[in-house]
Amino acid sequence: MLNLSVFTFRHVCLHRKNVGVALIVGRTIATSQHLCDDRDSWLTKLLHVRKIEPQKESHSRMLSDKEVIYELHTHYVIPGAMESYLKNYGSFVELANKRNDLGAELIGSWVSDVGDQDQALHLWRYVSGYSGLGKATELIRTDKDYSSLTKERVKLLRSRHCQYLLSFSFWNVPKPRSPTHIYEVRSYILKPGTMIEWGNNWARAIHYRQNNTEAFCGLFSQVGRLYNVHHFWVYDDLRSRKETREAAWQKPGWDECVAYTVPLIKEMESRILIPTSFSPTR
Repeated sequence: MLNLSVFTFRHVCLHRKNVGVALIVGRTIATSQHLCDDRDSWLTKLLHVRKIEPQKESHSRMLSDKEVIYELHTHYVIPGAMESYLKNYGSFVELANKRNDLGAELIGSWVSDVGDQDQALHLWRYVSGYSGLGKATELIRTDKDYSSLTKERVKLLRSRHCQYLLSFSFWNVPKPRSPTHIYEVRSYILKPGTMIEWGNNWARAIHYRQNNTEAFCGLFSQVGRLYNVHHFWVYDDLRSRKETREAAWQKPGWDECVAYTVPLIKEMESRILIPTSFSPTR
């Protein structure tokens, strides 16, 4: 027999077979019960601590059904140099389209409007996987025209970051949108070992976020910063974003998905992005 002292919680409700324990907002309750000898204790469920089961397959095979690789470049531009930078990167995209020798497709190019300032993001897709990506990287490094543009560009940057990513199989394949939209990228650093659980929950959650076709793409990292997830959303404007997100909370089940995914997160950030003039998706 275990005496449970007085508890006060903001919002907790536990229900177990043959064990009645109710902890309600703003009220204090003292009670005692026999605890079931289950594998998961009541405290484990209360704190949302979940056992991490050994996996028989890699995350990439379990969460993605394609060999397509996405490459995300994040460039931190020197303040005041954004105009010159965009001119340079636009010339790079124009050259790549003209020569058609990189085996890559530019999905989108954006500059950050809210969040980190003087930041540009470029998302490329390689349908031939790592082999095609490797060839393109080597060509950019050794070809005179490509390397010349790269050398000019680095002079305009404070720093840069590159990631190789896969697309979640349950997310939309990113397709170009017609003008004009704003984009939001919500980036998450997950606790190591929780990627599969994240995918399982979002496989359900994504269905609550399709009514306004706001889901653009969902990616998870393979090389670069690990356990990193990027969800890209597209809206008409900030007001549309607000209304769309509030509508999701009115749907039964969305709150549960959020409740189960929040404990998996170490860090998160949101950035509002504006498409560049040469971005395929607007």
